[in-house]
Amino acid sequence: MSRPSSFSLRGRKALVAIKDERDATIVRRQFERLGIEGVAWTPGELVDVASDLSLIDDEFLPLLQPEQRAFLARSPVIALLGTETPSRLKLVLELDPASFLVKPLRSAGIYAALVMAFERSERTRELRQQVVKLEQRLRSRRVVLAAVLQVMHSHVLAEPAAFALIRRTAMEQRKTIEELSAEITARGLLPRATG
Repeated sequence: MSRPSSFSLRGRKALVAIKDERDATIVRRQFERLGIEGVAWTPGELVDVASDLSLIDDEFLPLLQPEQRAFLARSPVIALLGTETPSRLKLVLELDPASFLVKPLRSAGIYAALVMAFERSERTRELRQQVVKLEQRLRSRRVVLAAVLQVMHSHVLAEPAAFALIRRTAMEQRKTIEELSAEITARGLLPRATG
């Protein structure tokens, strides 16, 4: 299944927390042109809306309640920056924004910020999946190593021969090396050494 293109925004939904009415109007107009449904939101209010994106004005920061931060963490965040002071930027960085816009807003730049936010969010998700896979492989390598050591000790084999025995037995039993290694280490089910 292919993921939706970051460039295609029609049909998406965004939570919008903007204090200045002029900026809010610009965002609403751009969203209408792009086919995005904007839902006005004030941090602190409970909103039961599944959104694809959140735009949050830096004037609403800091978000003091963990529920608010958790709520925003469900989808990419675009921060609207009014000042570039270190303290304000620190508050914005706590949101881990996927993109940002500088106030006062103009219609130019909103589309780019949206595309960048969706693309960064997707790439981050893919990187997290890769990390999970690598961590699983690392854990399984430890199990395989433990099984190889157990087979080496019990059959008095060198490491290459012990691994070859495990691999051959796994193929015969139609299991992965990791599955067979887990059985060897958990239950001591050692493959029979031949030859």
